[in-house]
Amino acid sequence: MNALAFLLATPLAGGMVLGLMGHRDRARDVNVAFSTGTFIAACVLTVQTVDRGPTLFWDSAFYIDPLNVFLVTLTAFVGLTTAIFSRPYMQVERDHGKMTPPRLRLYHSMYQLFSFTMLLALTTNNLGLMWVAMEAATLTTVMLVSVYRTAASLEAAWKYFILCGVGIAQALFGTVLLYMAAEKVISSEGGALLWTNLNAVKAQLDPNIITLAFAFLFIGYGTKVGLVPVHNWLPDAHAEGPTPVSAVLSGLLLNVALYAILRCKVLTDGALHNHQLTGRLMMGFGLLSVVAAVFFLIRQKDIKRMFAYSSIEHMGLITFAFGLGGPIANFAGLLHMTVHSLIKSAIFFAAGHAAQKAGTQVMENIRGLIRVSPTVGWGLMLGSLAILGMPPFGVFASEFLIVTTAMRDQPWATPLLLIALGVAFASVFSRVQPMVFGETSLKPLAHPPALIPVFLHLGIGLMLGLYIPPYLNTWYRQAAAMLGS
Repeated sequence: MNALAFLLATPLAGGMVLGLMGHRDRARDVNVAFSTGTFIAACVLTVQTVDRGPTLFWDSAFYIDPLNVFLVTLTAFVGLTTAIFSRPYMQVERDHGKMTPPRLRLYHSMYQLFSFTMLLALTTNNLGLMWVAMEAATLTTVMLVSVYRTAASLEAAWKYFILCGVGIAQALFGTVLLYMAAEKVISSEGGALLWTNLNAVKAQLDPNIITLAFAFLFIGYGTKVGLVPVHNWLPDAHAEGPTPVSAVLSGLLLNVALYAILRCKVLTDGALHNHQLTGRLMMGFGLLSVVAAVFFLIRQKDIKRMFAYSSIEHMGLITFAFGLGGPIANFAGLLHMTVHSLIKSAIFFAAGHAAQKAGTQVMENIRGLIRVSPTVGWGLMLGSLAILGMPPFGVFASEFLIVTTAMRDQPWATPLLLIALGVAFASVFSRVQPMVFGETSLKPLAHPPALIPVFLHLGIGLMLGLYIPPYLNTWYRQAAAMLGS
């Protein structure tokens, strides 16, 4: 069995197995074991891609290249560390009565199926199948967000289902339009929705149809990215779902949806022979998301909602970078996707433990973490400083590249970016500092929580600010070149 087959089969089998025994005590370990197998397969696939270059699999149904292979590895890695984090976290939730055996079975099985849908969306060569995978990811996420069965979690799940359902319908219409344009150049028997075929003939596609198709695809998949003004589902889903779900939503699903937009952007730029349409759309919505999200940050009282708006800000910044285009901005966008996934998931790990120990997600009631649990306190503080762009973390490096490129190519946007980043820093730091160092009457925890995933993610984020390994640097450069100017 080749690495790609193992990569897709492992989480699919994990979902089926955990659907039968996900309520048992050892299900947490089984969940980690399946996630480990997925990560190993991703690493093998990555090594093969580095050695052989872009590869087609199974009669061109699947395609692996530098753009998606590093996202596959990142998805599998964060999926593994989140599964590790979820072991003790879900044990405490069960002890507190929030997770019953049926809910645990649903959570564990949907977690693996969610991983499968994301990996399927990343690796498929068929844009129609990619849409199906994104829709399946929506359905599995609805089940994960609503797993607590509280009124608030059910409301958040329904809001997510309705808004993302409307968005994914727009993406379906865009996919149909893309097929209409492709069928005139590629026969239906020749794979008119295969991305490699479309990329080969993109200069011949009808520019009028492609323009309309990209508009629908951008709005549709942009809903899943959480771009303003189609972002309303995201804060509720993060706040009301379990913390491991918040981590994979922010760290993984948003990236996969943006990846779908990037694939469509390459085709649209080729058909129009320039990137003005896609660039302006992505810069406009990206900048709007950055500016709007940071001002929503000021009003938040719930710790998970605050960092959910931070995710909207950073996805807007990444979208803006890809809208700028060019090798430097594309490189910075890919780097920011990586470090945001790592740092934001680490923050949710620490915030989840903090809320769990305090018994509330209201920030005013979380105080003195450095005394109650030094590892949670330092994890939350370092993670917050990292995501706010403090050097030498990788977020600083990517934001520096994005801002300096904007100064050169789009100077009008630079003041807006700098003001937004400054407001975000003040808003988040002013909330996190008393949570970590404030006075508290609580006693220190008898046993410190296991936060290896937090500091592992922060360590990698720090390394990427100081040194990018040659393999990763090669992926970034090749992927940035594929995305074009």
